[in-house]
Amino acid sequence: MTSGLDPVIHAPARLRVVATLNALREGDTVTFPGLRDLLGMTAGNLSVHLGKLEDAGYVEITKTHRGRTPVTYVALTRRGRLAFEDYTAEIRSLLDAASPPADG
Repeated sequence: MTSGLDPVIHAPARLRVVATLNALREGDTVTFPGLRDLLGMTAGNLSVHLGKLEDAGYVEITKTHRGRTPVTYVALTRRGRLAFEDYTAEIRSLLDAASPPADG
């Protein structure tokens, strides 16, 4: 486990993105509009946050075409899954440390 919370994931919007993508099976993708709609974010806001996650190696963005229509797919990378696991373990550790000891 790393010390401290990963600042790339810790931003609320990026945490929502990573948590949503982590719910997919490894190797599965979601379209950009599908992710945008799931999260209720604007395209511009989502794009900025995906860029930061992509720069960190946490998401993979694939641009292709379906016929003549451009399609963008988003997936959480293995590195992103591991970073999210570390992040959630750190959160659990912080919560456990803040909990009062059980009587018994």
